[in-house]
Amino acid sequence: MDADSLLLSLELASGSGQGLSPDRRASLLTSLMLVKRDYRFARVLFWGRILGLVADYYIAQGLSEDQLAPRKTLYRRSGAQGDVDVVGSLNCTEWSLLPPATEEMATQTAVVSGRFMGDPSHEYEHTEIQKVNEGEKVFDEEVVVQIKEETRLVSIIDQIDKAVAIIPRGALFKTPFGVTHVNRTFEGLPLSEIRKLSSYFHFREAIDLKNKTLLEKADLNPSLDFMDSLEYDIPKGSWSIQMERGNALVVLRSLLWPGLTFYHAPRSKNYGYIYVGTGEKNMDLPFML
Repeated sequence: MDADSLLLSLELASGSGQGLSPDRRASLLTSLMLVKRDYRFARVLFWGRILGLVADYYIAQGLSEDQLAPRKTLYRRSGAQGDVDVVGSLNCTEWSLLPPATEEMATQTAVVSGRFMGDPSHEYEHTEIQKVNEGEKVFDEEVVVQIKEETRLVSIIDQIDKAVAIIPRGALFKTPFGVTHVNRTFEGLPLSEIRKLSSYFHFREAIDLKNKTLLEKADLNPSLDFMDSLEYDIPKGSWSIQMERGNALVVLRSLLWPGLTFYHAPRSKNYGYIYVGTGEKNMDLPFML
């Protein structure tokens, strides 16, 4: 959700229980405005919150003028005793910048499961079997690998972004030069389109679209239909679409990553998504559908 309309966005997403206290809303809004100024972002999104056993991670993302360019991700911790950053300060305006996600991080953290602790310096231990050569002999040896929670946090945020971060069709447009901008003329989806998964796109570079034939792309508008549609997500049925407030609000919830909520008020510019959850993927979903 866009930080510029944070209070309204939190109100629209409150139907899923993702609420904040008034004082926390105020401090969050102030701190996000400072992040936008200090880092010189074109837009700042309040991404959501990952719940930990000791403390929670509040996540924000900074975007450049090109909306699909790599985003900068920041976090701060919040525990039972109030807002604290990574060094334990009570200054709730402090955010820490996370490193970019890599394939190596995803491979490394794939072996970690369970809840986050809420401490970025916490280290998970994983035992691996590695082959060791001693002369002509080869034998297996157990090696303990330590994985920092901060690395896992980066990887999980990246996975959620690629899988379930979404926007309505028409909210962005692509120029002939390949740059993606916010569509200032977007006035919201019509009521006839809001229940269709084809009206929503993944908020990332297209993956499946590149594999379509020219015949399949014939009816697409290259300036608007340049991202992957939710219509072809696997497994089918991984999205729940509901109308709320007397059809004045459409809400999409991900069943693959429980905690991700997208909201949009039809015929308006109010849309966004927020994740509030434990950072655990529902691996049993294909068997539940």
